[in-house]
Amino acid sequence: MTGDPVTLAELRQRVTDIDRQLIGLVAERKAVSEEVARVKRATGRPTRDYEREREVILGVRAMAEERGVSGDLAEQLLRLLIRSSLTTQEQASVAARGAGSGRRALVIGGAGKMGSWFVSFLASQGFTVEVADPGRALPGSSCVDDWRSTDLRHDYIVVATPLGITDQILRDLALRRPPGVIFDVGSLKSPLRAGLVALKSHGCRVTSVHPMFGPDTELLSGRHVVFVDLGHEAALSAARELFASTMAEQVVMSLDDHDRLIAYVLGLSHALNIAFFTALADSGEAAPKLARMSSTTFDAQLDVASRVAQESPELYYEIQSLNDYGAESLEALSQAVERLRTAVLSQDHDAFVALMRRGRDYLDDRRSVTARRA
Repeated sequence: MTGDPVTLAELRQRVTDIDRQLIGLVAERKAVSEEVARVKRATGRPTRDYEREREVILGVRAMAEERGVSGDLAEQLLRLLIRSSLTTQEQASVAARGAGSGRRALVIGGAGKMGSWFVSFLASQGFTVEVADPGRALPGSSCVDDWRSTDLRHDYIVVATPLGITDQILRDLALRRPPGVIFDVGSLKSPLRAGLVALKSHGCRVTSVHPMFGPDTELLSGRHVVFVDLGHEAALSAARELFASTMAEQVVMSLDDHDRLIAYVLGLSHALNIAFFTALADSGEAAPKLARMSSTTFDAQLDVASRVAQESPELYYEIQSLNDYGAESLEALSQAVERLRTAVLSQDHDAFVALMRRGRDYLDDRRSVTARRA
């Protein structure tokens, strides 16, 4: 004799109970991650161990498949947990190092998106952070409307203002000759050249920084921070020291190299996505109709393009128009599209295949470099 059948409500309650247990296990894992971070710091071990991660992921995939669970699903879940664990460990490492204890920092434009990130980042290291931003305030921070009203005796001065006004601020700072380390965080350096040179010529401790990530970033592992060497070794070292306890990859280059490469890394990628969603918008095809015909490639490209479309048009225009090397990447994109168009319209099979193969070889080279770095 069998018992009463299980009701839908009872099954849903069991799912809810399992979800609660999962969240409890995630919280427990987070707590253990904090202990892992403490032990790693005490023993001088690096925060990230790629070999260990690989072993764990392969092991979890095997366990999942033994129990009839998708290995891909198990890996995706574990990678999320690993990322959360690394974030916890990295933040604990930054805070424990206390590099800013007893020191002051000023973030000009600190109420903006990237400025706010630096305020939190510096505060987590123990800096006393002052924010200069007209008409805006950050809870828990000392704020002033105008940086000129401060004593400028800070150990670090970070300029996180829009590109259109950053150069003037840098030039005004040069006249005040602050004793601390000064750096901007602009996506381009060409428009800031005069201000950076003015700081250098006035004997200031100046360098330039470009965080290659957005203000929502929590984990710096796998991210790059570019440091522009302006000839002041002590300032460059001091700026790099701020990121020493993170897992960010530090790259040092000249101002000209920075903007030439950014023309492709940002300028080209932005332009490609703007062209993509512009072509779609001009196609006359309704977005819901295209959604029903989507493919893996289309969905992936649309996801990136959708994020680009939500960004600041003013900032993206500056990245395109103010870079001394910007025309180079736009011309390269135009020529590439024309070569593709010509190959297709002339039904030149060999030319089309050559484009695909050349691109594959180029990207394989990049992938091998990334694999060696990991």
